[in-house]
Amino acid sequence: MSQPRELRVQPLTASAFAPFGQVIEADAASAFPINQGRTERFHALAQVEALGEGAQGILSIFRGQPLNPLVITMMERHPQGSQAFVPLRGQPFLAVVAPPGDLDESRVKAFLVQGHQGVNYLAGTWHAPLLPLQPDSEYLVVDRQGPGNNCDEHVLSQPIVPVFPDGA
Repeated sequence: MSQPRELRVQPLTASAFAPFGQVIEADAASAFPINQGRTERFHALAQVEALGEGAQGILSIFRGQPLNPLVITMMERHPQGSQAFVPLRGQPFLAVVAPPGDLDESRVKAFLVQGHQGVNYLAGTWHAPLLPLQPDSEYLVVDRQGPGNNCDEHVLSQPIVPVFPDGA
């Protein structure tokens, strides 16, 4: 195995993450009052993709542990559906992603997802397996179930070590 390469972790913003999916967070632009004004609805923050006959969107809870050491050796993608991760306990995590298509390791990006944010990976977007930064982190996960292969894995030719900006 080759020496790991360092990958700069950047803040998660909707525009920077757009090629890979949607950021899920309470954004005033998407909000309107419901329930006689007692509830603020943040509407349609992401689109669920469930491609193929017999496919359906499902909700699950994942409980994850941090990688120690934090070295990423593989990426995966789900060609037949989106996959969303929303932290349930306000714990941050990393979203390490690359565009759909043949995996180009030079195009991998790392985003720090704050505890009040989530991400929705577009169908076919390459991403590292779940990367919580704290023990026993829990996530609401929305993805596809149904017939057909919906998980491709790729072992990286060069492992990746995320590098956090000063103060992160």
